[in-house]
Amino acid sequence: MSYACPWAHRTLITRKLLGLEDVISVDVVDPFRAEDGWQFTPEREGCTTDSINGFEYLREAYVEADPNYTGRVTVPVLWDKKAGTIVNNESREIMRNLTTVFAELGNGVDLAPAAVRKDVDAALDRIYEPINNGVYRAGFADTQSAYDEAVSELFDALAHWDSVLEDRRYLVGDRLTEADVAMYTTLVRFDEAYHTHFMCNRELIREHETLWPYLRDLYTTAGFGETTEMDHIKEHYYTTHPDVSPKRIVPMGPDPDFEAPHDRDELPGRPPVR
Repeated sequence: MSYACPWAHRTLITRKLLGLEDVISVDVVDPFRAEDGWQFTPEREGCTTDSINGFEYLREAYVEADPNYTGRVTVPVLWDKKAGTIVNNESREIMRNLTTVFAELGNGVDLAPAAVRKDVDAALDRIYEPINNGVYRAGFADTQSAYDEAVSELFDALAHWDSVLEDRRYLVGDRLTEADVAMYTTLVRFDEAYHTHFMCNRELIREHETLWPYLRDLYTTAGFGETTEMDHIKEHYYTTHPDVSPKRIVPMGPDPDFEAPHDRDELPGRPPVR
């Protein structure tokens, strides 16, 4: 697991919201990813050992699961202790598995209720390409036209959801769902990392009339802020992509006040009770 990666962060939040801390253990890799990939560095604050296999690098777990594996080594990784192998490394699938397959082991919170699951999936689809992946498309664009397209789609999508959230507390009506978890992990990184590091600097999230209080609402909801390690996030982005930030200098700011009052609780809907 990684506090720095938005895809891994999704699963950390979901695990907390569903009360699965005693069911699914978590090991955390170093936020700096060098040439050898994600590394377990327990001597660093917020990082741990690999408590299951004792590996130094996450890639060793991939090779343990498949000795012929030569693909990308990504986080999160869901490891089955009994089977001794990786059972999933796709964050959206893991979120849904935690909500459904592990439902009886949790606290009863449902982030994708059957009655609105199609709406949740539609929202996840709609925010993924322009927003979740859009910041990466902008940051790693190889041409001006590719960058321009990614940034235009990104801010068009942000404007859309800024408008949608004017009269609803969450992306799918009056209840928090997987879609909000997925949106949060991009928004919380935006002003501190994507705005500068990935050149998504047309606007700050703090300049959005609705998205900014929406983000603060989520941050102060149990399960969100407590899994957000901004030091890990900033170190990862500014030190791990030398093609984008070759001097690997981590900026001091802007340090948004995510805990400022938001008044979103005046809208219909309440956070899930864990």
